[in-house]
Amino acid sequence: MKLSIIIPCYNEKLYLPELLLRVKRSLVREKEIILVDDGSDDGTDQLIRDQLAGEVDKVVYHSHNRGKGAAIRSGLAHVTGDVVIIQDADLEYDPMVYPKLMAPIAEGKADVVYGSRFIGEGPHRVHLFWHYVGNKCLTLFSNMFTNLNLTDMETCYKVFRSDIIKTLSIRQNRFGIEPELTARIAKKKCRVYEVGIPYYGRSYAEGKKIGWKDGFKAVYVIVKYGLFL
Repeated sequence: MKLSIIIPCYNEKLYLPELLLRVKRSLVREKEIILVDDGSDDGTDQLIRDQLAGEVDKVVYHSHNRGKGAAIRSGLAHVTGDVVIIQDADLEYDPMVYPKLMAPIAEGKADVVYGSRFIGEGPHRVHLFWHYVGNKCLTLFSNMFTNLNLTDMETCYKVFRSDIIKTLSIRQNRFGIEPELTARIAKKKCRVYEVGIPYYGRSYAEGKKIGWKDGFKAVYVIVKYGLFL
């Protein structure tokens, strides 16, 4: 199976070179890397043009910051693989788990696989208690509307059969993409699995971007798509 890896990227010049190296070393033989620079203004876009563009299969540039959801939509337009995974451009998630995440789809058991940070094997950084609480609350709230029993709705690692994700009319431009995708796959009655993953979380001082305003937005998106999708 060919894996398409969509990497939304905004102001990640410190981490992006190492991340791409790890993605290329991942234990998936057939893969394509689609990098979307979402209007970076820290020099990431120039770094890609000067050094990294040749390391990936496709680069898409946004003229201004539009958000993770918009970057994923742009990346999906170039997908040619059988399976699609979302990969953040930082180093919080380990590409070495790609085969583990793809396995339920390859075995014909799943349409969508979520990589859960809360049932994971391997190392997990211990920090940001209230961020953890917020994630658990949002996941529970989402589950109430979708009738799924996910443990980690907000995870970056979401893996889809390509023919499934290409039928989803994604509208959210920013971090609301996470509950929107979850609501849409639940509505389509997709077979959803979770796989435990390690998690190397970073602090806000290290560049973490999601904040409390995104949490309130997620609540709005959960209700909106839960009731009116």
